[in-house]
Amino acid sequence: MDTAYVIDTLFALFSITLIILMVPGFAMLEAGLVRTKNVSSVLTVNVMIYAVASMAFILIGFHLAFGDAETTTMSKWAFFMFQMAFVGKAINIMSGGVGERAKLLPLTLFTIIMGAFIYPTAVNISWGSDWLKDTLLDINMVDLAGSTVIHSTGGWALLAAILVIGSRKGRYIGDQMRVIPASNIPLVVLGAMLLWIGWFGFNGGSVGSIATKEAADSVALTIFNTNVAGLAGAISAGILIYARYKLFDITMILNGALGGLVAVTAGAHLFTLYDALAVGFIGGLLVVLAIPLFDKVRIDDPVGALSVHLVNGIWGTLAVGIFASDAAKNITFMNQLKGVAEIAVFVFTVSFVIIYLINKVFPFRATDEEQQQGLDVSECGLEAYPEFKRAI
Repeated sequence: MDTAYVIDTLFALFSITLIILMVPGFAMLEAGLVRTKNVSSVLTVNVMIYAVASMAFILIGFHLAFGDAETTTMSKWAFFMFQMAFVGKAINIMSGGVGERAKLLPLTLFTIIMGAFIYPTAVNISWGSDWLKDTLLDINMVDLAGSTVIHSTGGWALLAAILVIGSRKGRYIGDQMRVIPASNIPLVVLGAMLLWIGWFGFNGGSVGSIATKEAADSVALTIFNTNVAGLAGAISAGILIYARYKLFDITMILNGALGGLVAVTAGAHLFTLYDALAVGFIGGLLVVLAIPLFDKVRIDDPVGALSVHLVNGIWGTLAVGIFASDAAKNITFMNQLKGVAEIAVFVFTVSFVIIYLINKVFPFRATDEEQQQGLDVSECGLEAYPEFKRAI
């Protein structure tokens, strides 16, 4: 028994390390996709999200999510840290999507509320102590590592924020959309690949144990399917982007890979090879299709976070009901859909109200002059590339 306890504790600690590696992953991805005049502000936001969200979860959120639940299969501190590692990822999804116009102070205030109350409540009613148990609203969906609980939660909060804050200055002029190119493609590639590697801990660690032959096989299957879905998403995005534009856009290919990884997150432990391939392939296509659709309705998302995390969080959760339905285990499409809908209504509504109220006191949106100058100067007083002449 002690041997299994030690092995599972070490496995959790290793998974935590991979998950926290996603913090620089998000930071590099976002820093590469925004303009050089906003890089320091984006990096600062990512560091603050990790620090503030984690502390809010440590002090308040964990108990709200799990109550007095104790684990006997591994160290309680490892379990605690594993759950803490997730919270920042939900809010990291927001940071890039409101990039280049969101101010740090109000975003930090929302991060505290997200880490202490909104995200833990989503966890409570899905993975945690379950306030809704034995009620009509009880959520019975399968969501291994959070296609909905983490990715869609972050996506719904981001959508609420964009609706309150608005688009970047000059992004939409009349009926025209101004293309704002990425500033550093190598950083985009580095960030996306760090996220991809981190996903192995994200999904594999969520199996919860590796100390028996059966558990080890489940972890290996989960990581295998995770990688397959990422590969399939990159390939499908590359095919579709080339078919539409006769170009291989590396940012779109990488977002396709991330879309596939988000999609497989709900059911990576249940899928066959071909299930994971199909889920990831469709995920990559959805990213390429969704990004221009959001732009058409003037939802300005500099990094494509809504398309990657919200759209594919929904798709991946529903895909469990399509590819891995099992009446004996209560895995049905309707249960998956119900879980998606309840999390959506709760997170979007509460996030919108809170962001709207914060915005009344501490405006989220940087002024047009601050955006023109770049948030590195107005928010940080520290430019990432001071030797460059910044293009407006």
